[in-house]
Amino acid sequence: MLIKRSPLLKAVSLIVLLSFAVVSSAQRSRVPEVVYPPQLLSDLAALRDAALTSDYAYRQVAHLTENIGPRMGASPQAEHAVDYVAEQMRLQGLEVRLEEVRLPRWVRGIETAELVHYPGQAPGTTQRVVVTTLSGSSATPAGGITTEVVVVGSFDELKALGREKVAGKIVLFNVPFDKKKAAAGYAGEAYGEAVAYRAAGAKAAAELGAAASLIRSVGGAEYRLPHTGYSVPAGIPAGAVTAEDADLIAHLASQGPVQLHLTLTPQTFPEIVSHNVVADLRGSEHPEQVVVVSGHLDSWDLGTGAIDDAAGVAVAMEAVHLMQELHLHPKRTIRVVGWMDEENGGRGHDAYAKQHAAEMANHVGVLESDLGAGHPMGFIAKINPDAAPLLRPMLEVLRSTGCNALRQTDYSPGSDISPLVKAGVPGFAPMQDSRTYFNYHHTAADTLDKIVPRELQENAAAMAVLAYTLASLPQTLPR
Repeated sequence: MLIKRSPLLKAVSLIVLLSFAVVSSAQRSRVPEVVYPPQLLSDLAALRDAALTSDYAYRQVAHLTENIGPRMGASPQAEHAVDYVAEQMRLQGLEVRLEEVRLPRWVRGIETAELVHYPGQAPGTTQRVVVTTLSGSSATPAGGITTEVVVVGSFDELKALGREKVAGKIVLFNVPFDKKKAAAGYAGEAYGEAVAYRAAGAKAAAELGAAASLIRSVGGAEYRLPHTGYSVPAGIPAGAVTAEDADLIAHLASQGPVQLHLTLTPQTFPEIVSHNVVADLRGSEHPEQVVVVSGHLDSWDLGTGAIDDAAGVAVAMEAVHLMQELHLHPKRTIRVVGWMDEENGGRGHDAYAKQHAAEMANHVGVLESDLGAGHPMGFIAKINPDAAPLLRPMLEVLRSTGCNALRQTDYSPGSDISPLVKAGVPGFAPMQDSRTYFNYHHTAADTLDKIVPRELQENAAAMAVLAYTLASLPQTLPR
């Protein structure tokens, strides 16, 4: 419907808009302008420019993904990644230590599924369903299970069916990832809505006596790629099927009974001792005060973990590499942390929080990159509102790269930094273009070719400039 506005209405609208502009301008004018020392501004510009011409971060991603490969927590590859990153940080002159993290080794095993009975079936045939195991899954018998599939679109639908219609059956949560939200720049919100079923679907199904639980894969691309991930252990097999297969099962189930033969044989082995990598570039004036830059070392086992999260580890490594190359000396310690076990329980950040509890008050800022390597538009921040004006000159340094927005939130911008943020430490993450991130996230397609070198450089510039700012300002940010 087209509504024509009268000249009077147009005039009133203009007056209202001008009034808001005047008020906004007046509000801004009441905030004291923050001026950085000239040397700090010069150092930040040098870091930005150096990052945009360096291939160090890309070389680190390439080695982690292609030379080392998938890095499932407690796997030989994950342990090799610990040693590799530690050695690279020693080569940069940092003080490196390996901090203990105990975690079990999880191995995927066999994962197959096929439709064995469905309406209109040709005699003597079955249909393959592409499935992957979720890490909280229990195993089926070696020969698998065969039972009817119940398709639901929400937890409420499942609850309404009741135990009588669910017990002994396989529950399929057919909940689509909202691709329109992702395309509009709200991929994180779309993911949050759908991933609830990956996290808690098996538990909800088990409570009603289900034999197994399946979800529609949580992601945006529909190339018959299953997306793995963590599911709360519920004592039943739990897996994810592709979007296409979820639709197939739902369409057939709307016509009549559908039976699926499902085999998932994951195994969990006893705990081993693994490590977070912790590497310090000591501060020149306040070495006891710490700024953390970080990403997680582990990945899922389907792909090679390029965007999740070798890219995050690499830009954290690049931040201190650039400072050393430019002979810069932050006032406070900048600490690189390569977290272990972000994907499968978060034991790494729990161990760090416990080990560093006594010095939590000396952590003055914490950064984590764990949403790929897309172009950074600024930062997501969980900070005291009074801290925002102190960051404006830093954002101006990054304006030329398009990374000058600051979105304040009431939640931690990263999972591994969440214990520190909960303790009041100002927390940050790059605000990346994630419109296509969930196409590849937790799939076999998370590989090096998804990294755009220029955008990785922009992320390195953002990480380095913000970290050096927090480590070099005359005052720390208010909590």
